[in-house]
Amino acid sequence: MKKYFYRPLILMLPALVGWSEMQSQNKETLTESGITKASFDYKVQPAEDFFRFVNGTWLDQTEIPKDRTTWGSFNELVKKTDKDALDILKVAAANPKYQSNTDQGKAINLYTSILDTLARNKQGIAPLKPYLDQIDRIENLTDLTQLLMEMEHIGGIGFFGTYVGADDKNSTKNSLFVTVSSLGLPDKEYYLSDDKDTKAKRQKYQQHIARMLQFLGESPAKAKKSASQVLAFEVALSRPRLDRVESRDGRLQYNPMTVSALQKITPAVDWKNYFKGIGFANLDSVIVAQPKYMQTLETIFKQKEVAAWKAYLKWNLINNSASLLSTTIAAANFDFYGKTLNGAIQQRPLEEQALSSVNGTIGEALGKLYVAQMFPAAAKEKAQKMIANIVRAYQERILNLSWMSEETKTKAIQKLNKITIKIGYPDKWKEYAALNIKSVAEGGSYFTNMQNIYQWNSNLDIAKLDQPVDKTEWYMSPQTVNAYYNPSYNEIVFPAAILQPPFYNYQADEAVNYGGIGAVIGHEISHGFDDSGARYNADGNLVDWWTAEDLEQFTALGTALANQYSALEPLPGVHVDGKFTLGENIGDLGGVNAAYDGLQLYLKENKNPGLIDGFTPEQRFFISWATVWRTKSRDEAIKNQVKTDPHSPGKYRAYVPAQNMDAFYQAFSIKKGDGMYLAPESRVKIW
Repeated sequence: MKKYFYRPLILMLPALVGWSEMQSQNKETLTESGITKASFDYKVQPAEDFFRFVNGTWLDQTEIPKDRTTWGSFNELVKKTDKDALDILKVAAANPKYQSNTDQGKAINLYTSILDTLARNKQGIAPLKPYLDQIDRIENLTDLTQLLMEMEHIGGIGFFGTYVGADDKNSTKNSLFVTVSSLGLPDKEYYLSDDKDTKAKRQKYQQHIARMLQFLGESPAKAKKSASQVLAFEVALSRPRLDRVESRDGRLQYNPMTVSALQKITPAVDWKNYFKGIGFANLDSVIVAQPKYMQTLETIFKQKEVAAWKAYLKWNLINNSASLLSTTIAAANFDFYGKTLNGAIQQRPLEEQALSSVNGTIGEALGKLYVAQMFPAAAKEKAQKMIANIVRAYQERILNLSWMSEETKTKAIQKLNKITIKIGYPDKWKEYAALNIKSVAEGGSYFTNMQNIYQWNSNLDIAKLDQPVDKTEWYMSPQTVNAYYNPSYNEIVFPAAILQPPFYNYQADEAVNYGGIGAVIGHEISHGFDDSGARYNADGNLVDWWTAEDLEQFTALGTALANQYSALEPLPGVHVDGKFTLGENIGDLGGVNAAYDGLQLYLKENKNPGLIDGFTPEQRFFISWATVWRTKSRDEAIKNQVKTDPHSPGKYRAYVPAQNMDAFYQAFSIKKGDGMYLAPESRVKIW
């Protein structure tokens, strides 16, 4: 599922002598703006360092909380939203009407079972013992396959996995996908790169594996040997995988084949029996995400290194379960993944961890309560009008593209006009009647409740395969501060929680709203037209709708933008990967452009409020966008981000898209020689 976080009347200003001086000369006509002037650094000219001008005081005065690796406007809103959701959850927990048979009661039960650390500490690794015994009994490939089959229903245990989802070539049909399993390190590069930092983290990862295996009863010497086996095993499993750029190409992961064809690729597994065992009897065909990986699995299975299999399975078992067990095990897990990989100093409060788990699993059960209290109808109505304006602006931009033929423009506009827009919360809520989540008093535990959730999701997958795709389904809860574009559904989705300041304030200045949520709306629309989303047509099918010449032009523009971002260096020797982040960068560039044009439509059709706080609507627009992406990150978090996150660091999101827009130069009188200046021939214009 893709989750991404996508003429105008221009007021020309005189050349800046001093930004503060120009402000004092402006006569203010309105007072409410929605921007935070206290965050500005007036010692800096916006033409020299726009990010610093908008956020400098905030950057100087703000410390990253010890339990966070990155902090900024986005994170501040998440913190606020989590507090709101927690308050709602606590009030609901005291209400006797929310029993275990209600959806809200199930959310409460999961939450309280996570907080029951006394029981979790008392049970230790006891919940894992039945699975450890099964691993110890493995003697051959038949035993291994049987375990993989049994574990598939409760989250899997390695090698490969399956899920049911919309077929890329027929988005109304559900298909079964066979995918690679996740590894302990977050990206292939961590296993194969020889740079100093990565090698050091790989060594610490091996030490972490050994530490965790000791919780399962292994001696330090045995755990050390096992950890060495696991790392070598995962290195072998990482080599045939698509790299982070290739993984963004849906065409490379769409490999439909018959079950008998899969049998020829990996004959060590009895696939017909396997699929029947996990609930998919009489299955004729599947979609294999990475055939090369499945070929490598065959080689690995043939080597019959049973001891290495067992070490790898035990590591996956404890690694996948660490957060569900004792606080000691969870803390050890955090020491590596939180501290070593991302630079965090301490864990987030348990209440916030628990809420995150609820949101990520049965979030709509809590979402019903959140929406009822936190999302006014007026906010949704006004957001819908803004989206309509931005779609209009986007269509106009497509029609005016100089590099695209009329044939492709027609198809692009068809896709634009068929985008489904979801705002706030689902029209049809998920039903949790078949899910059993017990309270602590009823004998429920975090571990068993999560197993029940995994099994429930597995049952849904089994039922989905024979049903048409339900495109009313949401993949984020309403209380999630985020948004996404889903290419198979050709939809953009904005949960209620993101429709808050600084992204959106339905009572504030529209220029600020267009620079915040408006640009986010444009960003998500642009994902339908980024280098990955543009491969899907108006119906959400992986079908080439481009002329060869237009695709060549589009690819060249994408390469220019990728090169622009690859030159950015957030830390000495650490560069943004422009190819990896290209989709998000196209989203930002297209989103800010479309939102800006949408604002111009609004100003043309409504009263222009003029100056507010000394800023024109165009200036407030760009200031709002830069405020949304103000960010501070720990060094380790940045190192990890450039390897694993398709989004560029927040600092660059705040100003690089604007540097490619002529309107930005006009709004702040940016000229050649200024720090923000980019020569006209170097400015990339795609959508």
